[in-house]
Amino acid sequence: MRFAIKTRPEHQTWEEIRDAWIAADEIPLFESAWNWDHFYPLTGDLTGPCFEAWTMLAAMAQATRRIRIGCQVTGMVYRHPAVLANMAATVDIISGGRLELGLGAAWNQMECDAYGIDLPPLRERFDRFDEGVEAIVSLLSQTTTTFTGQYVKLTDARCEPKPVQRPHPPVTIGGRGKKRTLRTVARWAQQWNAIADSPEQWLELKEVLAGHCDAIGRDVNEITCSVNVRITPDANLEPVVATAAAYRDAGVDLIIMNLPHHAKPDSLQPLAEALGSLG
Repeated sequence: MRFAIKTRPEHQTWEEIRDAWIAADEIPLFESAWNWDHFYPLTGDLTGPCFEAWTMLAAMAQATRRIRIGCQVTGMVYRHPAVLANMAATVDIISGGRLELGLGAAWNQMECDAYGIDLPPLRERFDRFDEGVEAIVSLLSQTTTTFTGQYVKLTDARCEPKPVQRPHPPVTIGGRGKKRTLRTVARWAQQWNAIADSPEQWLELKEVLAGHCDAIGRDVNEITCSVNVRITPDANLEPVVATAAAYRDAGVDLIIMNLPHHAKPDSLQPLAEALGSLG
């Protein structure tokens, strides 16, 4: 059983989030730390503060030394895929090869409307996502990329310097869509992340993913399967450990602990000790 942390970059100060990541960096149990990619908060006062994900990752690459870092997950519609590939290569270099490249199709209509960003209908959104993932992987791994898609068009495009991790940083794709998301996971991802309602729902989704992998001749066990478990502000760890144990028993590889707002750095060691009993 493997563990990670996630901090919500809303309604908190930079110092609070940074210090939580630094504390996790010093605890071997936690293998990675994650933020999210939104411009408005998702909870509480929706007019409140929310930090931008990728500039934060670049800063965290310098603030930490061991822990892997990633965004869970980057909304494809917010940045051109070629621009995102260059950002990913840069952050991977800054971190010394610790980037986890989280990608998703995006969904937040409110912030798209506020910023004038087009959020296409679901089918087109996933068509764009599929093209974007393929283009990003090619840019990060090939010397030049020529790509003629319906939405992404590249001509002898370069992404230099290349990332430290070869052929490219591991791709994490987040989502629960059985027809499109999980098919894209089977084709491109090294990690699949789901925010599941229960271990039973997760097992159902895992079976769908296995079917997509079988269809293209890929072993589903090549893909790290992760879920998120939220820690409530009351810091009662018993239900958290019980939920993590249930997902472990279902076969989840990596459990990402979603820290509450304003989590104190010294709260991470007790959390690690409680989770360490799961093995």
